[in-house]
Amino acid sequence: MAATTPFGPDGLWLKREDEHELGAFKWRGAAAVLEERRPDVVVTASTGNHGAATAWAARRAGVRAVVFVPRGASTAKTRLIDEQGAELHYAGADMDEAKAAARAHAGEHGGFFFEDGAEPAQFRGYEAIGDELLDELPEPAAVVVPVGNGALAIGVFRALARRAPSALRVAVAAAEAPAMWESWHAGAPVDSERSGTFADGLAVRVAIPLAVTELNALAQRFELVSEHELEAAVRAYAAAGIRVEGAAAAPLALALREELPRPAVLIVTGRNIDDALYDRILTSGT
Repeated sequence: MAATTPFGPDGLWLKREDEHELGAFKWRGAAAVLEERRPDVVVTASTGNHGAATAWAARRAGVRAVVFVPRGASTAKTRLIDEQGAELHYAGADMDEAKAAARAHAGEHGGFFFEDGAEPAQFRGYEAIGDELLDELPEPAAVVVPVGNGALAIGVFRALARRAPSALRVAVAAAEAPAMWESWHAGAPVDSERSGTFADGLAVRVAIPLAVTELNALAQRFELVSEHELEAAVRAYAAAGIRVEGAAAAPLALALREELPRPAVLIVTGRNIDDALYDRILTSGT
């Protein structure tokens, strides 16, 4: 169980999903899906953390894992995938092109195609995050969750709607990867022409219909943060001794920009960022 801890003196709290051995929250969804599906082979696509989590869960379940990542994927994250024993393939210029290759591979060679954000069991796995934070902080005024494909926010917001309906449910995405934000405003899936954010966990270009349907019914606010704001939040966390990747910085980026109702809980989703990128971000603020 990841701790919910205060961050500074002004009513911000952190739900620390970065403290897991894989450095990110994705293990919860992957374990739930593989437990329900029980495949012999699982094929998935990822910018990194989901792939590592799928490989981690597969290894524990005795399942062969095949993971596709886009060319240029994070070295830190692909190393984690390798360490968990998955068969690793590079394909496509972005997450959605890698996903197309993974889907084709599963169709040609067999295996369960695990689409991150399209499995109801995944949402249930992430609901535990919301339950845990409410066990420690029963009456948050707001909870801010970063959104890539939306699965994490769906799970956390379900717990809040069930146990703390007065808490404001805030989603935040990268302005350079606005597909889910546009889908929330449109009330239906909207694909974007871009996903060029350094926050690779948020770099979704093609919205998943199930995730849009579920998230749109739960999110009460949905905001975008810029690359500059994401970098500033990475530096703010670093100043407090917390290493985060870009996606994990998104809730703090919003909290630094505007006043949120207090107490506000920020979900810290992961720490797996390449050293060179992290060093560049830290030095660019000096």
